[in-house]
Amino acid sequence: MSRVQDIVRNRELFHVEEDQTVAEVARQMTDLHVGAILVLNQGQLRGLFSERDLMKRVVLERLDPDQTPVREVMTKALATIDENASVEDALQAMESNKCRHLPVTRGSRVVAFLSMRDLMHYELALKTEELHHMRAYINGSA
Repeated sequence: MSRVQDIVRNRELFHVEEDQTVAEVARQMTDLHVGAILVLNQGQLRGLFSERDLMKRVVLERLDPDQTPVREVMTKALATIDENASVEDALQAMESNKCRHLPVTRGSRVVAFLSMRDLMHYELALKTEELHHMRAYINGSA
């Protein structure tokens, strides 16, 4: 059974601090090519900031991104997943919490960030490998 840690192993944890401005965070997200980023305060999980937060809570509310701290517009109620959880558990957590991103924890510490896209790529890689093995078996026994 595949575990969350199999997907996020050796991955750098990108994050911002909660007192950074929305403009700073948006620039960092753009530089990293990510649609969501964790918000920490001295290593403690405080929230998540996503493109959706930017649109709904900043643009539509006409807030100034250069003056608005990300802590005022981030998503605070987050589901998390333990790194030892199964991939199926992660998918179920995303579905039941209606989210596409999960902070991954080891004890009380955040160690990674998992997206729905990560899960899809992982599953696709597994299926592709399975298909190659099946083709090799069929071609070897024909």
